[in-house]
Amino acid sequence: MRFMLIVALLMSVCAETAEKPKVGDVLWRLDLSDPAKRPGGLPNGASWTNDGPDGIPAFRIEIPADRGSEMNVVTIPVDISAWRGMVISIRCKAKAIDVTEPPVVWNGVKCMFHCTSPSVGKTWVTQNRVFGTFDWRELSASAVIPEDAEGGQVMLGLQESSGTVLLADVHLVALAVKPVRPAPPANPPPPYRGHDLPRLRGVMSPNAFDEQDFIDLAALNVNAMRWQIQRNWGKTHGDRDLAEYDRWLDAELEDLAKALEAGQRHGIKLMIDLHAPPGGRLPDDTFAMLLEKPYQDHFVTVWQRIATRFKGHPALWAYDLINEPVQNQPSPAGLSDWLGIQVKAAKAIRLIDPTTAIVVTADGWSSPERFPWLEPVDIPHVIYQAHMYWPGEFTHQGVHNTWGVQGKSARVEYPGTCRGQPLDREALRRYLQPVRDFQLAYNVHIVIGEFSAVRWAPGAATYLADCTAIFE
Repeated sequence: MRFMLIVALLMSVCAETAEKPKVGDVLWRLDLSDPAKRPGGLPNGASWTNDGPDGIPAFRIEIPADRGSEMNVVTIPVDISAWRGMVISIRCKAKAIDVTEPPVVWNGVKCMFHCTSPSVGKTWVTQNRVFGTFDWRELSASAVIPEDAEGGQVMLGLQESSGTVLLADVHLVALAVKPVRPAPPANPPPPYRGHDLPRLRGVMSPNAFDEQDFIDLAALNVNAMRWQIQRNWGKTHGDRDLAEYDRWLDAELEDLAKALEAGQRHGIKLMIDLHAPPGGRLPDDTFAMLLEKPYQDHFVTVWQRIATRFKGHPALWAYDLINEPVQNQPSPAGLSDWLGIQVKAAKAIRLIDPTTAIVVTADGWSSPERFPWLEPVDIPHVIYQAHMYWPGEFTHQGVHNTWGVQGKSARVEYPGTCRGQPLDREALRRYLQPVRDFQLAYNVHIVIGEFSAVRWAPGAATYLADCTAIFE
């Protein structure tokens, strides 16, 4: 009995002192080295082969056209109990031959991670828009592992597509470990806001300057605008020619100069939003500048240009550093990640402009659910931003079939239900709670840079009113 007690105590101490995974650590890899231990349950047309890059083992599936409307995947259970509270990335190498375009963007080639949670519901992540014919390339997608997550799975294959695909080197990587939040300070002073207005009420800008916009908005008592420096990157996710980027940016900054003057005339403060950074997004939506040094360096240079030109303008409220960062792959050694690049740009700005507000945001499209992994930055005069388009099945229904709803026939109503759960003001409040927790823990000001719902969504006006009430 004494021996068993000692062993139990040792096991407890080891569990408590075991080193937690670090960003970039490989948490799990599909081991195909022993053919006898390769997962079974393969769909028809699937096999394990040695046709991966450099002859490594791979999963191969070939689906004829008459089965192209089905889900043809192999499901591999994964123990996720040690990764709860983390952000992870699923990654693999893929090769495709004549894979047909699926009816929704998240189907086609599947290298997917799935888990369930009593508090959050079901999570599925896979890189979207993967079809056609291409040689070996990396696929990646990221997921939050809820604290009560269970039932982890990796799923490989094709869904609602025909053709041939090979998948190799399937693994999971740690992207973010949740920091410990301090208790909210007692009797904190008012947080820094960067303005003296009673409340900011505003809109996103159009993509070109028009004086009439400012006249119309002032008549509606608008006092703030998030001015987008935006371009249409197109399906290739970005023009990577920096000389061409700078020529485009020159014209955009001329437009911004006009907008700031109009803002001063009409009492509207501007938040400069670099909506399209150098390098654009990669196919998995990760910003290229998080993985490639020339674009990271140029991002800082762009902000130095903006701050040098516009510092001190009376209509300038804030520098909004990065729009909806996404990082599905760890940054290489020597490069900054989604938060580090914001710090790098902010420090460069502060050498030029020590006072104008700087806006910092979270990973994962600036979503509230990623705020638990956001840490405050050691830069003076910073505010923090979130975007609110939840649930997307409601806010974006019928928009480019993003959520699998063709046209306007299928409806998600507000208030109502979504994903089998109640959808009402309290549901919105729960979803936004991580932003509130961050705000209270660090006594900071929050700006909601984007929120909306498509105009034909049933109950859209009520949804917007409830969101606004929570924000205020």
